[in-house]
Amino acid sequence: MYEIRSSELLRKVMKDYFAGFKQAKKIAWCTSVGPVELLRSFGFEVYFPENHGALLGATRTAMDFIPESAKCGYSNHVCSYTTSDIGAYLKGESPLKKQYGLKGIPKPDLIVYNTNQCREVQDWFNFFAKEFNCPIAGIHPPRYADEVSKEEIALVVDQHKKIIPVCENTSGNKFDIDSFRHTLKLSKEATRLWQDVLKTSISSPAPLSFFDGVIHMGPIVVMRGTQQAKDYYSILLKELKENVQSKIGAVKNEQCRIFWEGMPIWGKIRMLSDLFVQNNTAVVASTYCSSWVFDEFDEKEPFESSALAYTKIFINRSEKAKMKILKNWLSEYKCDGILFHDTKTCFNNSNAKFGMPQRLKEETGIPYLVVEGDLCDLRFFSEGQSITKIETFIEQIERQKVRA
Repeated sequence: MYEIRSSELLRKVMKDYFAGFKQAKKIAWCTSVGPVELLRSFGFEVYFPENHGALLGATRTAMDFIPESAKCGYSNHVCSYTTSDIGAYLKGESPLKKQYGLKGIPKPDLIVYNTNQCREVQDWFNFFAKEFNCPIAGIHPPRYADEVSKEEIALVVDQHKKIIPVCENTSGNKFDIDSFRHTLKLSKEATRLWQDVLKTSISSPAPLSFFDGVIHMGPIVVMRGTQQAKDYYSILLKELKENVQSKIGAVKNEQCRIFWEGMPIWGKIRMLSDLFVQNNTAVVASTYCSSWVFDEFDEKEPFESSALAYTKIFINRSEKAKMKILKNWLSEYKCDGILFHDTKTCFNNSNAKFGMPQRLKEETGIPYLVVEGDLCDLRFFSEGQSITKIETFIEQIERQKVRA
């Protein structure tokens, strides 16, 4: 069975990250694609509720908590990260207790969000700001852009700068531009290493599958702007490059290459990984894992470059821009097919609802499959039906390759 040796180090790195909250002087909460570098420059330990939502999904405990949030008026059709996270808080439960020895989620001194992903984070984070009676600040960038203009960047930069007095008052530290530059530089170096990690799967056999990626992306999500994240990806990249040289892949007999578009189905990661391996199919790339690649970071222009990077993310782009990006990825990773995950409670990160799969096939000739599911709410996922659809899809691709 294929195993990435760096997984053991990853467990230690993540354990150390969560242990840091036990001694933290000041804690800030942040959205996963929010201004973490700015927060870290003030000395905050930074916690990410979306990471907690993913943990609730991966441990299959989300369904115990979603009904609790429904009692407060949160619909079962809004983001299941939101509903499971709020529900877990209301019940006083968290996988952080068992896995990392915390008493629960870290209490915030400050909450910061960016609606570049969705509007739900604003409602979600405001709930906790009221619960903990702490200051909250938000960034509201332009949405669905073809390209991001200088005027739009100026708008987002202004919003970043307005957070500075709140950070100063909460942290007790004055803003230091050199500290911000240093943190952004570390973030840039880590994100480029993460990009190199992902691109090892251009090779065949691919040494990193999508299902490995969603685990190993942990540090680039929660530890951007730290030396630890940079060090981890240097080690992981070295191992994967060695596997490329030795022709060792995540799928031993790789015969088919698939692109995963959309969110993971956290509670079914192992099942789906095993399914693709059994069918000699490598899921070599994804929009999701690539969401934490920020080529635009530049410590010489920390505000402008971080505003650009966080506004240009895939989820915040127009369909025209998304189509162009997807076509490039499908070609770069030599994909035989693309699987769209129609995530029922994540409307903003589901691209199968308005004809994109059909249009993409018309322009590239690459076949597609749509699988219905969710991040955390497994009531929206049919395992038996999905297995049948995926295996049939792979068989169709193999038949087309034979005829070609």
